[in-house]
Amino acid sequence: MQLPEDFIRETRLLMGEERFSRYMEAFHEEAPVSIRLNPKKISQRDGSFVISPMPQKNRPSVIPWCPEGYYLDGRPQFTFDPLFHAGCYYVQEAASMFVCHVLRQFIKEPVAMLDLCAAPGGKSTAARTILPEGSTLVSNEPIPTRAQILLENITKWGWENCIVTNNYPRDFRKAKAKFDVILCDVPCSGEGMFRKDPATINEWSLQNVEKCWRLQREIVADAWECLNPGGILIYSTCTFNTKENEENVCWIIDTYDAELLSIPTEPSWGITGSLLEGFDAPVYRFIPGITRGEGLFMAVLRHRGTVPGMRSAANFKGPVPSVLKCLTSDLPQGNYPQAGLSYFEALKYLRGEALVLPVDTPKGIITVTYKGFPLGPVKNIGNRANNLYPKPWRIKTTHLPTEEIKIINIQ
Repeated sequence: MQLPEDFIRETRLLMGEERFSRYMEAFHEEAPVSIRLNPKKISQRDGSFVISPMPQKNRPSVIPWCPEGYYLDGRPQFTFDPLFHAGCYYVQEAASMFVCHVLRQFIKEPVAMLDLCAAPGGKSTAARTILPEGSTLVSNEPIPTRAQILLENITKWGWENCIVTNNYPRDFRKAKAKFDVILCDVPCSGEGMFRKDPATINEWSLQNVEKCWRLQREIVADAWECLNPGGILIYSTCTFNTKENEENVCWIIDTYDAELLSIPTEPSWGITGSLLEGFDAPVYRFIPGITRGEGLFMAVLRHRGTVPGMRSAANFKGPVPSVLKCLTSDLPQGNYPQAGLSYFEALKYLRGEALVLPVDTPKGIITVTYKGFPLGPVKNIGNRANNLYPKPWRIKTTHLPTEEIKIINIQ
């Protein structure tokens, strides 16, 4: 894998020779694969479950900063697991799950939270799992096509009090929206994803780094106007350079009434602190080869202003931003009769094909399930059941497995 010479020069200088060597060695290893379980769905089940494929021998399976997260030994075909489509788990890079640990430290009562750049939904589904009951999460994505993917993933996750929006950050500022927690997982130059997604290498340049840190400050400026006094801003990137990370954090502190918050961690996690000379402050870097995951930077800041008390719902004093959908608890909505499907019947359903249900199945709208987990609706007309699964969500490949794919074995 050929990395840009400018990136190598800058990153070696930033990390130092020993740390940079460990990072480069990580390119010769397979990227870790990890999933995060949905406790709302898994914990509602009787019995137990096991994770398959089994974790690597003599290596911990549970992600230490996220007890819902598990490393897998290899990458299974998630597309052909109906439980994946049912929202029983989310496929997420391990370092990104650190947001779960952060929220657990500071959020103890219901809040209104905004995930400003949320697609495809990994950090949003993680956050909603951690937020106390009664909280509201607004998950926003400015790009319409990505917002639809976000809507799909939030819907399948199936938690209450989630709102998906399709707006630019400035729209929330203009609406005078107020939140207790704002996650700014900002667009970045993507240096931390080079191993996982080699296509990002071709998009990298020093000019793009310059473009990104300026855009990031614009996003934070809009977000800060929406943050309640006493509220929490989580700033996150998947890149390494200090311009997009520590230097932007310094700018936030210098520009706004903000203080950095310290997060308890364990040395065994392999998290690296600040790499900006003269800036010895609590920030958190995940570097492949040192931490078991991809590249991530995160800092947590508090608005120093007088705390008005946490709100459990978003507060808008101006025009309400464009809402794609308010979600309730599951898909489909409504108390419909259920019909269980076998593994290969479930795949047929997820591909959009019509089904034939048992003769005693009532006519009308039916929720089809796999191992008791809802997949979606059909309209049973007797001799067949017409497929009502949303077309954009359907499995599009013509290839099908010859045997059942199991990632979570429900027992």
